[in-house]
Amino acid sequence: MRLSDCRAVKITVKLDYTCRVLCELARHYEGGEPVRLEHLSKVEDVPANFLAQLLGELKNAKLVVSRRGIQGGFLLARPPDQITLYDIVQAMEGDLLELSGNHGGLSGRRLKQVWNEIRGVAAEKARSFTLEAIASKAEADMYYI
Repeated sequence: MRLSDCRAVKITVKLDYTCRVLCELARHYEGGEPVRLEHLSKVEDVPANFLAQLLGELKNAKLVVSRRGIQGGFLLARPPDQITLYDIVQAMEGDLLELSGNHGGLSGRRLKQVWNEIRGVAAEKARSFTLEAIASKAEADMYYI
């Protein structure tokens, strides 16, 4: 294999959409009012049908709660400073780096150690980013004309 044949580790669309929607919920957290699915879909440019599935998974992971009725919608299940990027990745994708089960060959065991070390560093870094910090930085990066 040549270096040019290598592919980058990719963030799934599912994870990207999830992070964006949770940022919008974080921005509404202090108000205590539920955010409607239609608003989340429009503001974060996420297809409504897909968003409904994501929100169902987030409810199962206990990252969001929902309220029914005319005043219903979605809220974060806990404060945004208590939800980390690591929590979100775990809920939606599982491990940050999933290793294959094949660790054979002369170098397999050592490569497994290296990948596990990289996974540990990535997990530590992901734990350092709270949803509050991500959402407030995203808001600060917005430009108004």
